[in-house]
Amino acid sequence: MIQIEELKLNIKQLDAQLSGIGESLNIPRLQEELASLTEQQHRADFWEDVKNAQQVSQRAKNIEDKIRSYERLCKRLADVSDLLDICDGDEAMLEETASELTALTQAVSEMHVETLLSGKFDACNAILTLHAGAGGTEAQDWVQMLYRMYTRYCERRGYRLTVLDYLDGEEAGIKSVTFKVEGTNAYGYLKAEKGVHRLVRISPFDANKRRHTSFASLEVMPELATDNEIVIDDKDLKIDTYRSSGAGGQHVNKTESAIRITHLPTGIVVACQNERSQIQNREQAMMMLRSKLAELKEREQMEEAAAIKGEIKKIEWGSQIRSYVFCPYTLVKDHRTNFENPNVADVMDGNIQPFIEDYLTKAI
Repeated sequence: MIQIEELKLNIKQLDAQLSGIGESLNIPRLQEELASLTEQQHRADFWEDVKNAQQVSQRAKNIEDKIRSYERLCKRLADVSDLLDICDGDEAMLEETASELTALTQAVSEMHVETLLSGKFDACNAILTLHAGAGGTEAQDWVQMLYRMYTRYCERRGYRLTVLDYLDGEEAGIKSVTFKVEGTNAYGYLKAEKGVHRLVRISPFDANKRRHTSFASLEVMPELATDNEIVIDDKDLKIDTYRSSGAGGQHVNKTESAIRITHLPTGIVVACQNERSQIQNREQAMMMLRSKLAELKEREQMEEAAAIKGEIKKIEWGSQIRSYVFCPYTLVKDHRTNFENPNVADVMDGNIQPFIEDYLTKAI
């Protein structure tokens, strides 16, 4: 027997949570900004500056989506409340109300996490780079598993994924891969994955079936098409061209279309071989370089602020953010989050959303 009073209490709690979300989003301010952006879009000379027009249109779409999502949840909550009022003890209607309330609770929880993504670059697209670490072929196979995991996760969220650079392993797996994830709050969600990932399992490449530990690093940075604060001098760049790797064809592997750019002052290296044109690869590589420099600048500012507060934290290679322990099947205590008794299917299917939400809820 479903208790009506319990449902009413849940509706009251959801109403309070939605009110808090509305205050965090500041709906009136968003509506004013949307009106201003819409006014810009209606100007006769709006499309004379294509890049600015695209940015304005994207910003307007993001704001409109936020407002519509909030209003849709408010309407669903009102409908559930009205449905509960007319149930009059009908068990079938109570079950329908409870089911809708469960789905609504999940939707409100997801929007609550999205309101936490208020960082400077959280709304940007994300550029992810996976590198194999200690472990040889094991580590390269681990990179391929992680790449599939993030690919599946992006598919579930409706994000678009574009491979920018890809280097196959010598025997199996992937040595390194760089890919761009396009979608609302892509960087905000995926920034929690930055760091070293550790895998413990019985190696399929070991005839003696011994347990192996492998490491792979993941770098996450926001995509910044233009940033007036980031100035790159041509004399600080070392640009190398080389032939793209891959299956080959009429163009690939026959011309030096791939680009590798080294930023001499910082030692940052970016590469792109996805496009057929060297000019297009150069543009993509410069975009990646600007994004890395912006991420480096933000990290330096955070470290400076932490030093002022007296909290100096070292960034150490090898201190994994998460351990995936397939053998033995025990929970390994880590300083952030872990997969508890995971299996290969969970990782390959991209089941990381709970960990991302948990990190964002605790960290922000």
